[in-house]
Amino acid sequence: MSAPRSGLDRLALGLATLFGAGRSPIVPGTVGTLASLPLAALLAWTLPSWGFALATIVIAVAAVPAAGRAARLMEHKDPRAVVIDETAGLFVTLLGLPFSWPTLFGGFVLFRVMDVLKPPPARRAERLPGGWGIVTDDLIAGLYANLALRLLKFAAAHFA
Repeated sequence: MSAPRSGLDRLALGLATLFGAGRSPIVPGTVGTLASLPLAALLAWTLPSWGFALATIVIAVAAVPAAGRAARLMEHKDPRAVVIDETAGLFVTLLGLPFSWPTLFGGFVLFRVMDVLKPPPARRAERLPGGWGIVTDDLIAGLYANLALRLLKFAAAHFA
């Protein structure tokens, strides 16, 4: 890994690894998603839906350059330690859904499943350059998880 040369390098590495959560020696993506849960819960609980949507956009927009810069510094196309993409994907998973603990838990599980499976076009999105490839596949996985969570909520409400 190249040594960070500037404050921006250090900031990018901090954000990209969620301040070290992504450096977990085992399942860093899952650890990164778990580390994102408290922020997601706090914002989903306290913000109106448009505020949570704005937070999701801000995280996704910040994730792309942070992930790209961290990948260059780590000299790897998609380093395992970069987990800001999991944060962005989790937020997309929860987007537009009312806050509840079951929703948060279900969102976590479904996002991890979709992130591992990478249904089309998520796997193809990994080919995008730099931070775009690192983040976009997780945004797509988050979209699939959001739709699956909505279907489960609908089924629970109408067929239980």
